[in-house]
Amino acid sequence: MTTTNSSGEGPSAGDLRSQGFATRREVMSDAFVDRAMGRAEGTASEAIQYVVTENVWGNIWNRPGLGRRDRSLLNIGMLVALRANAELAGHVRGGLTNGLTREEITEAVIHASGYCGAPAALSAMKTVQEIFDALDEG
Repeated sequence: MTTTNSSGEGPSAGDLRSQGFATRREVMSDAFVDRAMGRAEGTASEAIQYVVTENVWGNIWNRPGLGRRDRSLLNIGMLVALRANAELAGHVRGGLTNGLTREEITEAVIHASGYCGAPAALSAMKTVQEIFDALDEG
């Protein structure tokens, strides 16, 4: 899904930013991206938001070979391993958007427990359950 710039060398930073915001909004939601960018606006954190949007969302998420559903499943496992629960919460929602079921997300956390340990999986499952509960309430 990536494009090449006029020199044929691959996408430009502007192309990656545009593609990145489009992909990020499709997966994570407009509200999520707006909150993330709003919190960072005018702060030292603003630059990293653009780097992540261009590199991760514009480049990596748009590479051929894996679909968004598969990428979401991988992210859940990696975020469990990293104990990055704040990021995990958003990617649980994104995974549901990308076609993962609650059962698959739960099984991914259980699977990760064998490789990442029970404390990481228990912490992750608490985050996952909070997202499931919020979706059921709202």
